[in-house]
Amino acid sequence: MSQTTYHLAIDLGATSGRTILAWFDGERVQSEELTRFPHPMLPLAGHLFWDLPGLYHQVLLGLREAATRMQAVGGTLASIGIDTWGCDVAYFHADGTLAGLPYCYRDPHTVGAVDKYAAERLSRDDVYARTGIQFMDFNTLFQLHTIAQADGGALRAADKILFIPDALTYMLTGEAVCERTVASTGQLINPFTGQLDAELLASVGLAPERFGRIVEPGERVGVLRPDVQAFVGLADVPVIAVAGHDTASAVIGVPSPNARYAYLSCGTWSLLGIESPTPIVNADSRAENFTNEGGLDGSVRFLKNICGLWLLERSRAELPDAPADIVSLSALCHQSTCDSTIDPDAPDFVNPASMTQAIRAYCRATDQQEPQGAADVVRVIFRSLANKYALVLRRMQQFASAPIERLHVIGGGSRNVPLMQLTANAIGLPVVAGPSESTALGNILVQLRAAGRLQSLEEMRQVAIRSVETTTYMPE
Repeated sequence: MSQTTYHLAIDLGATSGRTILAWFDGERVQSEELTRFPHPMLPLAGHLFWDLPGLYHQVLLGLREAATRMQAVGGTLASIGIDTWGCDVAYFHADGTLAGLPYCYRDPHTVGAVDKYAAERLSRDDVYARTGIQFMDFNTLFQLHTIAQADGGALRAADKILFIPDALTYMLTGEAVCERTVASTGQLINPFTGQLDAELLASVGLAPERFGRIVEPGERVGVLRPDVQAFVGLADVPVIAVAGHDTASAVIGVPSPNARYAYLSCGTWSLLGIESPTPIVNADSRAENFTNEGGLDGSVRFLKNICGLWLLERSRAELPDAPADIVSLSALCHQSTCDSTIDPDAPDFVNPASMTQAIRAYCRATDQQEPQGAADVVRVIFRSLANKYALVLRRMQQFASAPIERLHVIGGGSRNVPLMQLTANAIGLPVVAGPSESTALGNILVQLRAAGRLQSLEEMRQVAIRSVETTTYMPE
């Protein structure tokens, strides 16, 4: 029997984080959640920031818990990997201390940032040709331009500018790197070369050297610093650059036997896409605002961002008649006959003061029935998401090299039974739901390959199939 090895996934979403201990016996990955914690946006001086020191402290607590578990089982932690959301960056002085808190991508200071950048710097067509990335005001390129135009203090003070997973890796190891998959989300990477675009960075007064060396998923970055080791009770455990963008890790964990599928990473955001061996950058993809983000082994995740369960997360606190648990709340959609729909990606829903009022106002402005109670609101959200998935999937098929035969849904939303059935109905294809923790699984699979226990993506996918359970929804 193969030796069992232990690995730790640090998986940070845009609203909560968790540390997950996994072990691999040569056939299956099994895991247990060690810690889970919220990390809300931090309002400060009229802006929204991330509490990176607080996140780092939670990571240290997770490492300390992992050390305790290793003592209990008599094992050794073989490696650590970190994945997070994309686009946001942190700034560090030369001595390794923070040069301010990182902005949250939902901060309104970037509203209109794409148009402002295009008017003052490079055109939209030029930027898309260089990056193949969809235009969103909070993409890193436009965040950096906004900060440089407003004040630029953090940029001037920063010796290093690191994406969030790379920032946490730097705090743990002292090694500054720029992992390609997470950097690709920021509209700074050339998808054909896999390198930072020097001209784009120069347009905001920066040079590639400020971001650390580019690394690929599976590269060993360093080991825990001595002070970290002493604090958490671990030895010099290697930290692996996994696919640092959580969706890139999640796609690696898709339990698919072949490539004839599309994926939907369903959580706060919905990311719907296909895997492509090469970038798809042309006038048609530009017109549809599709994006080319980095994947494993130089592959491309050709996808589109869709506002996801953020709509429900924001609405539930405003619904006095809503059940406390998400399962009962989601089931309410069966009690409503409200057929109104919204465009989940309309600017109205980015970060309104009241999500339910924004939904009602949208329906009123489009001459539709306004949802009243919780059941109506839930039904409108779920039907709108399912319809948007169907619309994007039809357009996605035009770019796919093979027919799309099914949709694999991963992430927390895969457990939402009403949404999954509505999605199958809308797209007219089977929906294979699960695993909900695909991101952590993909994180671990890359660590296993870095350790030499797995080799190819095909082998990793076979392990994923053996390690998880899924539920298939057929169109009704």
